[in-house]
Amino acid sequence: MSDRSSIEWTEATWNPTTGCDRVSSGCDNCYALTLAKRLKAMGAEKYQNDGDPRTSGPGFGLTLHADALTVPYGWKSPRTVFVNSMSDLFHARVPLDFVRRVFQVMADTPQHNYQVLTKRARRLRQVADRLEWPDNLWMGVSVETAKELPRVDDLRQVPAAVRFLSCEPLLGPLDGLRLDGIHWVIAGGESGPGHRPVEERWVTQIRDLCLEDGVAFFFKQWGGHTPKAGGRTLAGRTWDQMPLPVAA
Repeated sequence: MSDRSSIEWTEATWNPTTGCDRVSSGCDNCYALTLAKRLKAMGAEKYQNDGDPRTSGPGFGLTLHADALTVPYGWKSPRTVFVNSMSDLFHARVPLDFVRRVFQVMADTPQHNYQVLTKRARRLRQVADRLEWPDNLWMGVSVETAKELPRVDDLRQVPAAVRFLSCEPLLGPLDGLRLDGIHWVIAGGESGPGHRPVEERWVTQIRDLCLEDGVAFFFKQWGGHTPKAGGRTLAGRTWDQMPLPVAA
């Protein structure tokens, strides 16, 4: 967890769980997996649990951190918080009771907005009606290619105050994407060694759909060897739209 984040669309990160496993093509060059390996080598306590080498790796075994649940109570000034930048809260091995405890912390700290992002949209949909959804929780799913579009249908059934899509790394056109019931879309290219290029028409297709449907659009980066290598302007401007604030 951190009191500040360099991610353009958030202000802080909070990791009550760490570790994950590959589920789709967007995971192939996972920044969190690379960072976890480095943190394990540095001796960081939270990253000593190794995952399955076929789907995960050193320091990236799914681990619950109950001691991290108290962290947001110490943040007095309001902020936007990305939950589990180093994991997935709806991973199959995260018990539902632990998810409820995370949700309770969010409800107890209404001065913050919390952004939860998952690739496990099916589990999200299946357990949504067994959770109490605070108004300051933004729920999103990752959509990297058209193959992942069913995740959007799952998200639409979730009673979150804000529902959003992370189309990053964008690896292909999202033909057939519908934005009814969606409040915010983030798009961006991949960065790091082995990054796969993004095509401008894929991004403009999403932006135009957002403009047509009145959905907030945020373009994070073109990507490249480093996150900032390609810049982040689209059609001569930056796109930093955010959904309307909902925190108390």
